[in-house]
Amino acid sequence: MPRNPTRAVAIGSITIGDGNPIAVQSMCATHTQNIEATTKQVSNLVAAGADIIRIAADTKKDVEALAKIRSQTKANLSVDLQENYRLAKDVAPHVDKIRYNPGHLYHHEKNKPWQDKVKFLVDVAGENDCAIRIGVNGGSVDPNKAAAFPEGDSISPMLASAFDHCIFLDNLGFTRYCVSLKDSDPSKVIELNKRFAAERPDIPLHLGVTEAGMPPDGIIKTRIAFEQLISRGIGDTVRVSLTLPFDRKGEEIEAGRKIIADIAAGRVRSVVDYGLKSLNIISCPSCSRVENEAFIELAHEVKAMTEYAADYAVTIAVMGCRVNGPGETDDADLGLWCGPKAVNLKKGTETLGSFRYTEILPRLKQELDLIIADKTKSPAN
Repeated sequence: MPRNPTRAVAIGSITIGDGNPIAVQSMCATHTQNIEATTKQVSNLVAAGADIIRIAADTKKDVEALAKIRSQTKANLSVDLQENYRLAKDVAPHVDKIRYNPGHLYHHEKNKPWQDKVKFLVDVAGENDCAIRIGVNGGSVDPNKAAAFPEGDSISPMLASAFDHCIFLDNLGFTRYCVSLKDSDPSKVIELNKRFAAERPDIPLHLGVTEAGMPPDGIIKTRIAFEQLISRGIGDTVRVSLTLPFDRKGEEIEAGRKIIADIAAGRVRSVVDYGLKSLNIISCPSCSRVENEAFIELAHEVKAMTEYAADYAVTIAVMGCRVNGPGETDDADLGLWCGPKAVNLKKGTETLGSFRYTEILPRLKQELDLIIADKTKSPAN
């Protein structure tokens, strides 16, 4: 396959970019403080062939747990700092890569410039032999960047944020980093990464369709994006983000390797236009940010309940946490973002209310029926 001439970035025992094999990674779905379960999941992902495994850390207790997990595995570990960038100094000695989201830096020390926070992260990474991933996500774009572009343009602020952070790291003399530009819409993932790679072909890219959903739909969405990017030489490491039970997370690795192998062998099945006039359910991958495992069962129940609406162009988003939930559901016709005890139902950007897990399906059906009725009456549909 053709490959972009990206620079080499070492992550533990592997190197991405510079013509090296495309690395396949996943993220632990267990709660980090559950040391036994998380260590077991790391082992299972390694057995499935994971090159890099990401673990979330949002508190000091998470860091303490991750240190114990590190002592029990030689896997290449990446830490997802969530909203608390200041934990980097404590967690860096135990991982091989630090992932931060430019859109989350404002949550702590709001009066401190983002440049100061990123310099702190770069210094920590340099001192601890860590790589960095600049992880830009469509559901949590830097508010200042989003405000600088017309409403409805989600691509430009994401690219601007990524370019600004790359330039800043370059100016600090730190080049051991990669970038990800993720969204739940495969067409946006394709557009984002094509435009970024055209401007910065030197920087390794981490590819993924976030909140891709359940198999097989989630694999199909991801395949569409990967086929159209990897076949153009774009992409140095990938993650297939699927909503799966904890003991099946290894399927993300299997799916990623199969997609790469199919592309290499010319078995490409992309559709040019993803905007099909049919039901689209997006759901986030089961990861350690999920605050109630009932979310996973709910996502499957939503898929089963809505089968009768398969021929209608309606998007339903089922999100498992507060991090991506509120933002990712804004663009859906109907959105559910799941908290520890209740599910928040949205219609576009409008919040309709909070419902118990046992109450949400009938109310969701009611709202879906109203949307279908409107579409049936509309001459455009």
